[in-house]
Amino acid sequence: MKNAIDIRDAAAEDVPAVQAIYAHHVRFGTGSFEEDPPDISEMTRRYQDVKALGLPYLVAVMNGVVVGYAYAGLYRTRPAYRFTVENSVYVQDGLGGRGVASALLKALIARCTAAGRRLMVAVIGDSQNVGSIALHARAGFRLSGVIRNVGYKHGRWLDSVIMELPLGEGATTSPVG
Repeated sequence: MKNAIDIRDAAAEDVPAVQAIYAHHVRFGTGSFEEDPPDISEMTRRYQDVKALGLPYLVAVMNGVVVGYAYAGLYRTRPAYRFTVENSVYVQDGLGGRGVASALLKALIARCTAAGRRLMVAVIGDSQNVGSIALHARAGFRLSGVIRNVGYKHGRWLDSVIMELPLGEGATTSPVG
């Protein structure tokens, strides 16, 4: 089927496409607070770090081309946070609104839930990033709060919007491990 979205585990060969997608968002967007795009070697290191933690790193493929990616990272490194992950989702410029981000986020949530994680946190750059806020709300995330004027990029102050989604049993039972 033309324009079907396939979600699969990312491979090392996908890193150049992932880097290109992210570089655009760094240069022109406010979803990331980085100001200079990381090069392929840095993105490879980041990819390997996620995989080494046993966390999911996914890509969306349309017509054989990587058009988006998502991964879960540690929310914080202290042991008490070990059941909480933070998500990242990025889509190739010009492909917003076609279901790519939704498909990636849905798969990421499923993978993290199956792995026994109990909470997913979204730290969304810029309170004007209505697309990302709506994406997360459609997936069941609720607003936890806004950190106002926490970053400065593209000549203006930016907020961070914090959203959360309980996974699996959430906080209703004690986790194992």
